Amino acid sequence: MVQVKNLEIGSGMPKICVPIVEEKQEQILNQAKNIEKDVVDLVEWRADFFDEAEDFGKVAQTASLLQSMLGDLPLLFTFRTAKEGGRREISFENYEGLLLHMAKSGCVDLIDVEVFRGYDKMKRKRKEWKTSDSCNQSVRQLIKELSRDAAVIGSYHDFEQTPSREEILRRLFFMDKMKVDIPKIAVMPQEKEDVICLMETTLLANRLIVDKPIISMSMGGLGAVTRIAGETFGSSVTFGCMGKESAPGQIEVNKLYQAMQLLHLNETYGE
Repeated sequence: MVQVKNLEIGSGMPKICVPIVEEKQEQILNQAKNIEKDVVDLVEWRADFFDEAEDFGKVAQTASLLQSMLGDLPLLFTFRTAKEGGRREISFENYEGLLLHMAKSGCVDLIDVEVFRGYDKMKRKRKEWKTSDSCNQSVRQLIKELSRDAAVIGSYHDFEQTPSREEILRRLFFMDKMKVDIPKIAVMPQEKEDVICLMETTLLANRLIVDKPIISMSMGGLGAVTRIAGETFGSSVTFGCMGKESAPGQIEVNKLYQAMQLLHLNETYGE
């Protein structure tokens, strides 16, 4: 379980996170005004959509205004790179600098880190995943520094396929070893069996990584069930949209909330 403000991630029902994916500061703040705090548990600001993302001061100012508006709702800061489905690319030096600046600003509560950044494709053999590699060392050090000021979500996104069960587990274990607070994986299904694979593997990972909540999802319409049924298979956060999606398959937040409540009541009754 991870405590962020008054929110316990990893206990009870999966928490609902709404991403903000606007380009202008005014649009970002306007969307924040419309967030229904009775439905939403936390908010993700996708700064890769922000048209002034290279101005660290402007990013921090926007986050500060967002934080004030959100009150008790935790704010997750994410710059999703193009390689993992984001709006734009960024050098590692600027990526590192931006995340550290935001952590030290005190304006965000959680920060997303792309743990496998620097690899076009991670090698599938465990022996080639060495934490002594310079790339791993840089990311590991970044996670360590960020953890002093914010909770760290370590993430990996595959918009082309669903890796094998063994591959998914290796990636989650690797994120755990990199000392993130919450490992997260999102994959794209090509067939129904891929959705089942993601759910079964998440359930197993929760039994093996017992001290950390896990976030997982199967994207697109085929994987929509994973955004609703996280309580069943062990995903601790789900992402619902208010208007624009930040990833394919996201469900409108009120519909998501209603579906999750219905499933939760049925599971409770079943006990």
